Amino acid sequence: MGEKKTILVTGGAGFIGSNFVYLLLDERKDWKVVCVDALTYAANIHTLNRALENKNFVFYKEDIRNRDGIFSIFEKERPDVVVNFAAESHVDRSIENPGIFLETNIIGTQTMMDACRKYGVERFHQVGTDEVYGDLPLDRPDLFFHEDTPIHTSSPYSTSKASADLLTLAYHRTYGLPVTISRCSNNYGPYQFPEKLIPLMINNVLHDKPLPVYGKGLKVRDWLYVKDHCYGILAILEKGRVGEVYNLGGHNEKANIEIVKIILKELGKSESLITHVSDRKGHDQRYAIDPSKANKELGWGPTTMFKDGIKLTIDWYLKHQDWMAECTSGEYTKYYEEMYGNRK
Repeated sequence: MGEKKTILVTGGAGFIGSNFVYLLLDERKDWKVVCVDALTYAANIHTLNRALENKNFVFYKEDIRNRDGIFSIFEKERPDVVVNFAAESHVDRSIENPGIFLETNIIGTQTMMDACRKYGVERFHQVGTDEVYGDLPLDRPDLFFHEDTPIHTSSPYSTSKASADLLTLAYHRTYGLPVTISRCSNNYGPYQFPEKLIPLMINNVLHDKPLPVYGKGLKVRDWLYVKDHCYGILAILEKGRVGEVYNLGGHNEKANIEIVKIILKELGKSESLITHVSDRKGHDQRYAIDPSKANKELGWGPTTMFKDGIKLTIDWYLKHQDWMAECTSGEYTKYYEEMYGNRK
């Protein structure tokens, strides 16, 4: 993709987006990084403290649903490349309030692509999820999601993300917009908001709080270290074919209860902290991605095994407990009690 690009990253104050921002600033030093984030509950401007000191970085507080605001940013910055991380992403929240997921994940994506069309970007990349494929049975470890696996969503969240993917492909076919899509497995690593499994469990263990595990904890997820995911997106931008979908998976499948026990062991705490709560509505059984297309076409593959990545992740949260404390104050505490307090 040459030198001196301007790349616009939406959702850049969130978990994966911020890790991607730092990867760009560290490894594509000729690129200007324009970050757009609405700073909703799961984002934290302090996550970007180091980025804000970089002369190649600029931040805009804006919602991707705000058409006038987004278009004015495009008018000023004229990005060459756009990567859309911005999304409502927590399944439990989508079950409680589906509307905001449809607005942000579908209409917001449309707004971004309309701006891309008007200002002639070289690439619009939509960051998707493996949840659009539905789930796989626990007793068939030989089955994996492929790029041509039919869409079969389970939650309002995954449906909104599938809709965004389909809209992205439609904009490519109808308007010729140069697009790519990635669908990743569960991410973990630094800066993840503590409503998601791994940082939630780490935070609770550190405060000797109960660890809420859905059902028996036997649901299986494929785990991808966030920096590996970011390298995958960068590879798609630089080597990927326009109009294509690429699955980015970790080949690190673990049952949820296994993850919880690993965290407890690493932190030297008792398994008596585990508290089983009633299962999520429509809870998917197993996710597993086949990333062979990305490996073959892009030369990409995960380099961080879970046994190493989980130690890096726990160590990061131990060193950044002030960041965690800031995230878990106020509104988050109220939400946490509503979600898990009554599920005994």
